[in-house]
Amino acid sequence: MTRTAPRRTVLISGASIAGPALAFWLNRHGYEVTVVEKAGTLRSGGYPIDVRGTALDVVERMGILPQLRDAHIDLRRITFLDGDGDEVTSLHPHAVTGGVTGRDLEIRRGDLTDALYTAVRDDVEFLFNDSVDTLDQNEHGVDVTFHGGGSRRFDLVFGADGMHSRTRETLFGPEEQFHRHLGYCFAVFTMPNTLGLSRETVMWNTPGRAAAVYAVGDDEEVHAFLNFARPDPPYDAFGNPDAQRALLADVFADAGWEVPGILGALHDADDVFFDAVGQIRMPRWTSGRAALLGDAAYAPSFLTGQGTSLALVGAYMLAGSLADRDHAEGFAAYEHATRDFVTLNQDLVGEGGATLFPTTAQALDRRNARLRDLSAMPAPKPRPAHSALALPLFGGH
Repeated sequence: MTRTAPRRTVLISGASIAGPALAFWLNRHGYEVTVVEKAGTLRSGGYPIDVRGTALDVVERMGILPQLRDAHIDLRRITFLDGDGDEVTSLHPHAVTGGVTGRDLEIRRGDLTDALYTAVRDDVEFLFNDSVDTLDQNEHGVDVTFHGGGSRRFDLVFGADGMHSRTRETLFGPEEQFHRHLGYCFAVFTMPNTLGLSRETVMWNTPGRAAAVYAVGDDEEVHAFLNFARPDPPYDAFGNPDAQRALLADVFADAGWEVPGILGALHDADDVFFDAVGQIRMPRWTSGRAALLGDAAYAPSFLTGQGTSLALVGAYMLAGSLADRDHAEGFAAYEHATRDFVTLNQDLVGEGGATLFPTTAQALDRRNARLRDLSAMPAPKPRPAHSALALPLFGGH
């Protein structure tokens, strides 16, 4: 009688996008997967995210592309306003993002997290309301103690716990050494659709400041976005909602257009997400029996529009690299095969992502002139970085 080897056990910290995607592929490759998530449930959140280029191939191989196509948000236009609230120009969003009709999906974040969770929940163990307290690596595995009590040993551990990753801090040290601040802070929250917007974005700019309202559909609520230039991250405001509201109120105190109403909605909102705009750049993403992926390893910032796509592609490449190898070889293969794609997409920031938010009057005038020119130009070509990696087949998947 032949005995099959026990399945290798893995723990993934984080159940947003990278975590469940990695769980899906590791399960396909024969791993026994546990996902731990400090939130009590899936963090749905309705704000829109993009799935582009190579990442579309990943979700197609997962079998969830038709579902995501059904959830696609058909955003019709983006209108730019000057400081007085007068229109600068109105464009199709792809003219600004480099997106391509039929090769780009824009969906509510919650629609993607739901699709990923549904694809794995029957095959993978989820531990909600818990988190990793300590990691102790040895030759036999990784001994993990959980915040909620108890401890277990896993063969491998993965950090998919976001830009401010606890896993990364435990393995590699403080975030500051990997964080590249890009000179802005932002806040996103929901507010009533008082402007009657539908499938469109309206963005107001003055030098160093932007306010936008994003209507996904004909909903009663819209997503508000505030962005402002800040050379150094306001560390005292992180983790302090009152300080965040006070900072935003101060920065936008004299702003025109509908900004006073947006600030009023900010005061009442219970879903404010505030952060600095930055990237995570690391010389390596793996350490011993542990590895990072998604924003924990290589957050590109929303200025690139590629955070979700990098998470999906990274999960596929990491799991596939481990399919027929031990962890040392697999991790080396993951770093080797994925890094150029990551770097290319992070470098999109240098190709004009930040120029949507100019910090001087002269730069704002130049941006507005470029936007007016775009409205008279043909549809854009896809950005090569989005599709720069051809997905290999791993272990028949």
